[in-house]
Amino acid sequence: MIFGLLILCAAVALAPLAWVLRGSAWLRSRRDSAIAIHRAQLAELDRDLADGRIAATEHASAVLEVQRRLLAAAASAEAAPPRGARTPLITALLAIPALGAVLYAIDGHPMLPAAPLAARLAAADKDAADAAPLIAMLRERLKTLDPQSETARQGYVLLGNAEDSLGHLPQAVAAWRQALAIRFEPGLAALTAEGQTQIDGKVSHDSADLFRRALAAAPADAPWRAVAEKRLAEAGS
Repeated sequence: MIFGLLILCAAVALAPLAWVLRGSAWLRSRRDSAIAIHRAQLAELDRDLADGRIAATEHASAVLEVQRRLLAAAASAEAAPPRGARTPLITALLAIPALGAVLYAIDGHPMLPAAPLAARLAAADKDAADAAPLIAMLRERLKTLDPQSETARQGYVLLGNAEDSLGHLPQAVAAWRQALAIRFEPGLAALTAEGQTQIDGKVSHDSADLFRRALAAAPADAPWRAVAEKRLAEAGS
């Protein structure tokens, strides 16, 4: 069953390439593109003549040259494509699914059962247990630092990130707020406001204020700007 689905997916993905490689389609697409370009050039020459940008003699000479190219492009409909022009594409069309099949045969495990939820939850609990001593050490270290120092700010950011990675969002937001109290940073402010919004289930007045401050201090291309603006719209700000 799984192999049939894989073959079907490969066929669907490569079908456009196979379609393009048909002989008539290959020729027609090249010919039609060339004809369209030359006709556009003729129209442009007529406009230049009408606007007085070129003289009549220059216009006639240029039109004659474009018409010659147009006839040559139209005549190419019966010509064969250059030898070997499609060889790389045909090779890719055949090699991609073959290579995929070989790699899957080497390292694929289609019959591998899904990981039970209980096992995944147990693994997550183990990760949290392993991280707990490190987080405790970091908290103790922060107590020894100047509470307004840049080192302390970086420590609180690190603490917040660690708590967030374990799914402890309230503790993460609290740590980020302490970092912001030392020095405001728009990206961290937006992250803190978003975290608080997820905890509250809505955009509170405090979160909206953080979003506004972050937007005011952030560059125009900040990647989180659209999210902050959306949250402010939700708050009616």
